[in-house]
Amino acid sequence: MLATMETLALLDMSDDLASMVLVSAEADRYRECAHQMETSLPTQQRIKRLAKIKEQYDEVQRFGRYHPDYKEVNRLARQYKRDVDMDEHVAAFRQAEMDLQSLLDEISLILADAVSENIKVPTGNPFFETKSSCSTGGCGSGGGCGCSA
Repeated sequence: MLATMETLALLDMSDDLASMVLVSAEADRYRECAHQMETSLPTQQRIKRLAKIKEQYDEVQRFGRYHPDYKEVNRLARQYKRDVDMDEHVAAFRQAEMDLQSLLDEISLILADAVSENIKVPTGNPFFETKSSCSTGGCGSGGGCGCSA
């Protein structure tokens, strides 16, 4: 009975934490940037154009450089990808996405550290790597972390 009550209390606290993340500045910015990206007609046209060339690109890749349109489709795919990457709404969305991910990574590390500093949390962000993380090649590599699992 005690374990069940503790579990329910933890679930309630995790709901509270999730609610706090949802109303954070990072989450607000993420939603705002996503909306701007989804409602910008030029941005959506660029994204649709890239999706269309990606289909052609996949077809050309099946045959490789022997396909008659190989060079042109590859050139267009790179150009359209660059156009999407340079779009102000896409760039803002990606930055907001990284900011929100950094917040979630930081929360994960705080929670893991509260339990034990030996818990490994894969963040993908070197800023958040802890002294106990396996940054020298990952677990199983026998690297500097000393693990061999």
